[in-house]
Amino acid sequence: MSSVSARTGRQRQRYEDNFRLVSGCIPYRWRKDNPDQMGETEEILEVLMVSSPKRDDLVFPKGGWEDDETVTEAACREALEEAGVKGILREIPLGIWEFRSKSSQDLCSMEGGCRGYMFALEVTEELETWPEQKNRARQWLNIKEAFRLSRYDWMCNALEAFLRVMAEDKRLEKQDQDVEPSSIVVEDVSECQSMSPNCYKRSSTMQHHGMPPNTNLLSRATQEIAIHFGY
Repeated sequence: MSSVSARTGRQRQRYEDNFRLVSGCIPYRWRKDNPDQMGETEEILEVLMVSSPKRDDLVFPKGGWEDDETVTEAACREALEEAGVKGILREIPLGIWEFRSKSSQDLCSMEGGCRGYMFALEVTEELETWPEQKNRARQWLNIKEAFRLSRYDWMCNALEAFLRVMAEDKRLEKQDQDVEPSSIVVEDVSECQSMSPNCYKRSSTMQHHGMPPNTNLLSRATQEIAIHFGY
C-alpha cells in the first residue's frame, strides 16, 4: 500500500463567494500506435479518468484546494491520491468552472457549489499503489471515449480546452522542427514543493483560456484538429 495518505476532512478547505474551491487535472500521455503497412507509427493522445466511489461514472482527479498549498500543488496532490500518477503540470489552468455537487453525500458547500480549477498533467510515472486505490480504479481512454463517458457539461468543456492546448503544442512542435538547435529556448520547469521531485509545473506562454463556451468540440473543431485526434 502507498506510504502516502490521502487528506481527509474540511478543516483547511478554501471557500470563495460561498463556493468550495476545487483543483484538479486531466492527466494525459501520448501512446505510439501499432505500425501501419508503411511501417509508420502514429501517436495517440489518451487521458486518464478514475471511478467515483458509490457512483457508476468516471471523473478526472480533483478535490478541495486547501489553505496550506497553491492551486497547482493541490492539483498534483489530487492526481497522486486519486489516480496514483505523477508528472509535469502546466502552470496555467485550462479554465475555471462553477458547478454543483450531484451528491448530498459530498456537498461542495452549504449551497452545494464548487469553483474548480483544472490543469493539464503530462504523466511521467504511474504508481502501482496509491492512497485511494481501494475506492478508485483508473482507466486510460482515447479522446472520443472520454467525451462519451464525461457525465457533466463542465467536464466536456475542460476536455475542449485541453484539446486546444494539445493542438497548439503540436503546431509549435512542428514549427520547432525547422528551428536551429541553438535558438531553441528550454521551458522553465520548477518543482512542486508539496510533492515529490517527480511532480513539476511547467510555465507556458499560452494565454489563459478562462471559462470555455458551453459547446461541443465535435461540432466546431477545425478539420485539421479533428483528424489529428481521431474524430
